[in-house]
Amino acid sequence: MNRNIEKQFQILRTLLAVAIAIAVAFTIICFISDNPIETIKSFVLGPLTSKRKIGNIITNLTPMLFVGAGVCLIFSANQTNMAVEGGFFVGAMLASVVATCVKLPTGIHVIACLIAGGIAGAMACLIPAFLFVKFNAKPVVSSIMVNNMCLFVALFVINHLIRDPAAGFLASYKFAKTSRIGEMIPGTGIHYGILIGITVLIITFLYLNKSKAGYEIRTVGRNVEFARYSGINVNSVIIKAQLLGGILAGMGGAVEVLGMYKRFQYQSLSNHGFDGIMIGIMANYNPKMLPLAALFLAYIRAGADSMQRTSDVPVELANIMIAVIVIMIVAEKFLYKMKHKRIVAAAQKKLEEKEAA
Repeated sequence: MNRNIEKQFQILRTLLAVAIAIAVAFTIICFISDNPIETIKSFVLGPLTSKRKIGNIITNLTPMLFVGAGVCLIFSANQTNMAVEGGFFVGAMLASVVATCVKLPTGIHVIACLIAGGIAGAMACLIPAFLFVKFNAKPVVSSIMVNNMCLFVALFVINHLIRDPAAGFLASYKFAKTSRIGEMIPGTGIHYGILIGITVLIITFLYLNKSKAGYEIRTVGRNVEFARYSGINVNSVIIKAQLLGGILAGMGGAVEVLGMYKRFQYQSLSNHGFDGIMIGIMANYNPKMLPLAALFLAYIRAGADSMQRTSDVPVELANIMIAVIVIMIVAEKFLYKMKHKRIVAAAQKKLEEKEAA
């Protein structure tokens, strides 16, 4: 009973947080825009005005599915490892190395790039996990440092080992055609990586909720002392969760560069990892809810971009909305009294039913 109430209030808190964020955004627009009605219209309907804009929404949410699934695995073990950002970046880098330096047949080449990206992402997330297990170094701190390491290692490889001097800017050689992930719907930019992302989400959901290993991860995340008392190897579970999460983040980086670009051209962290953390929070680390959270984030960003092009309101409005949503969701006291009253009322009703029986 209590678990059902918890789920109901988690959904209610998320919906209220979204409603409050939308209200805040509309209020800001009304204060700073010369034509608030048209600005709101552009923000809400702008992403749906063309096939290409709709395609942009799908392509923007595709990498979020991978990183969000990785975040679900890591944070379900109660580990605040933000190295998924660095894992995404080095995953894209190593996939680019394989795409430019290795010759393989079509299909096999893509798989090899994804495996390389996953390995790179796993190594990035393994460092904070190892430091926590071995030295009790908090992942929230060490993972931020790892992100910087990943950035500079990847830039060194790209700019000094596989840089194309004829490109005219800092970028790698062009990817081999056999390594590219093809466009699924012509004229939209939507590529087959979205299908890989959906498959990853399904596997992650089944792993977390239908397997023994997933049960161990969730048990460690909810009560580490109980997990240890039950005979679960806590350290092994913590490392495994973060390795798997890093693999998915690295694969996301590989899918992004191979599906969207012809060469590696990032010169700074892409923030895809932090997007994954945000949608993971919005989805309560439930892979089943990740597509909705990713779609919402991609949509409001597309709406903010459309609004900026046609009005005097900056694109940063989307970041304000996301900040409000995340703050409201992680605030444990938000709707706490209402939830407590509901739990007490349910317990009293159950007690009365037992006494009547």
